[in-house]
Amino acid sequence: MKDVLKSRMTALAQIILLSVTGPAFADSNASVTAQSLEYASVSELTERMARNELTSVTLVEYLQARIHTLDKQGPTINAIIELNPQAIDIATALDQERQDGKVRGPLHGIPVLLKDNIDTADQMQTSAGSLAMVGQPAANDAFVVQQLRDAGAVILGKTNMSEWAYVREMGLPHGWSGRGGQGKNPHVLNGEICGSSSGSAAGVAAGFAPLAMGTETNGSIACPASANGVVGVKPTLGLFSRSGIIPITRLQDTPGTLTRTVRDAALMFNALQGIDARDPVTSDAPVGVDYTALLNTDALQGKRIGYPTEYVGTNGTVLRPGFEFLMALATLEEQGATLVPLSVRLPDIDGYFNTLMAGMKHELPEYLASRSGLPIQTLQQLIDFNELNPGAEGYGQQMLNDINQLDMTHSQATEMFGVLSASFKAAIDEQMAEHNLDAMFADADGYSQFSAAVAGYPAITVPSGMNSDELPTSVFFFGQRWSEPQLLALAYSYEQASLERQNPAFREQ
Repeated sequence: MKDVLKSRMTALAQIILLSVTGPAFADSNASVTAQSLEYASVSELTERMARNELTSVTLVEYLQARIHTLDKQGPTINAIIELNPQAIDIATALDQERQDGKVRGPLHGIPVLLKDNIDTADQMQTSAGSLAMVGQPAANDAFVVQQLRDAGAVILGKTNMSEWAYVREMGLPHGWSGRGGQGKNPHVLNGEICGSSSGSAAGVAAGFAPLAMGTETNGSIACPASANGVVGVKPTLGLFSRSGIIPITRLQDTPGTLTRTVRDAALMFNALQGIDARDPVTSDAPVGVDYTALLNTDALQGKRIGYPTEYVGTNGTVLRPGFEFLMALATLEEQGATLVPLSVRLPDIDGYFNTLMAGMKHELPEYLASRSGLPIQTLQQLIDFNELNPGAEGYGQQMLNDINQLDMTHSQATEMFGVLSASFKAAIDEQMAEHNLDAMFADADGYSQFSAAVAGYPAITVPSGMNSDELPTSVFFFGQRWSEPQLLALAYSYEQASLERQNPAFREQ
């Protein structure tokens, strides 16, 4: 049996290689053609399964072979830190359910990748990319993982990430972890990949899975989505549960989605909504929402969209939009939106980063207490482990040392962050009210992403084209609390009008 599976995997891998380097051809075993599955949407895959033209097992095997060929060999993207050895068994069971007339929903049999800081109660590690966290797997699924399993998704594997969500050492290369190595951007292999959900974004862009979960504290979904040319959605803080996720701090952490299309993101949102008693911040989250309901090509018609032309409070930073953003603005107007230029005042952020780091200092031990069989149980033990095991690159850990030395209490951090977050909420709310806006819209300028993150407000990153270096560019929709249905609709309308997402070239610059 193993020889048969190995032979089939080799045949599929040859198809994948040809799909990147030469003409496609049919695979008689899998009844698929090269380039027919890797960039297909969830709706396309589901329709094929419903017509008995595709099984979940075939899809999983195909993607595993693609990962083997492009992630571990060839361009070596290093987006995948570990494949799930149970994926085929899960897919087999879900195929049987479909044959028996039980279909759980649109995600039934669809593979999904998880960032390596999201717990899975299986044979895979949950390590935040750190060698110090390799040991006994988690005892329980994260709440969002159980939701995905209940929806019929196949957990395909874990993705590489910037180690410890980029708080090990400021200045480390984005997308690097001690456990996973250096991740690459599949568009331009030596281009920026961004972090910390780098592997989730790169994996979706590279056609390793249609869906992925990431997490964001500040920019860790938006930035890699932009750099890798995929759709990234950071929800309102509290819409998705954080239980079973390695924390920076619950003051601002949230899981989110990385997909190739807006509709696929909305389908994930349908599966991931729900109140988790272990995460009180979800207690007043909306439930029973159909996040696909408002998706239509006319959603921008008659909407008022504000876009920043300058940020006051950053030495009067004036934004000079690039060609891709000007084209995006033109697309919004063509779709019937009214554009409103804004001068945005950014609140003071004194003490902001210390509140996040203090959050990690006090919350990480709580998470570590939920795990057993690991080399470490405290932040100091993590630092000691890294001292003894610096790795071939010899990277430092100054940020971890700084966090360990902070004397801010968790209550002090919570109080200070509450004030800061409220000021960013007010800055967005006031602009929305004063100009009667339906949403705000920005280039990948960093300031807007930062504002939405600190406010805990939802934001969607959507591909907007390619720059002169043949790297993706993006635009950023954001708005007020619980406005995901409206933002997804606006993003969908823009996406369908612009059709700017491009498949990667897997080339050196």
